[in-house]
Amino acid sequence: MDNLYRRDNEMPYIATKEVLQEQLTAKKVFREYNRVMPFDLEKGRKLIAESGMKYGKEIYLEPPFYCEYGSHIRVGDYFYANTGCIISDVGKVVIGDHVMFGPRVNIFTAGHPIHPVSRNSGYEYGISITIGNNVWLGGNVTVCPGVTIGNNVVIGAGSVVTKDIPDNVVAVGNPCHTLREITEADKPYYFKNRKFDDVAWKTIQNGN
Repeated sequence: MDNLYRRDNEMPYIATKEVLQEQLTAKKVFREYNRVMPFDLEKGRKLIAESGMKYGKEIYLEPPFYCEYGSHIRVGDYFYANTGCIISDVGKVVIGDHVMFGPRVNIFTAGHPIHPVSRNSGYEYGISITIGNNVWLGGNVTVCPGVTIGNNVVIGAGSVVTKDIPDNVVAVGNPCHTLREITEADKPYYFKNRKFDDVAWKTIQNGN
């Protein structure tokens, strides 16, 4: 049982030269991506594909973007990650459709044992993270290993998500907790008590 197998099956593993080589390959790809984007969109898309990332239509990773492998990330349609996003994809990261990340969002599947003796052994792990459809993570949100975030969720800026978040809620804080449910009453508002103007509201109602 080699360390690549152990890593990919959420077991404790050692970062051997085979593991590190996969990381170096990805780092070269995304260093080039960060250099050419947003000025050469065609080359940028080719580099994302080269990384092995699986993705749907109309995704955009605002540079700089950082990850460990790329090939452990699966993204749905209409995904946007704002600048400074870090996805530590030792474990699998699955992201649904219509998901937005604010600036400097951190998705951390990787971790180390708590006890110093175990941690100093060199063993580490990657536990998968799942993010549902229609999710917005505010700026500086951190999602920790093993977390599942449901559909139609908003996570407030600066939150640290350590536990699963259910569907259809606003969640905030460190540790992140459910603040309230999202309902139809929220639909006419774009910020707190500010309503959409008639032109914008008509566009929303028509689904355009």
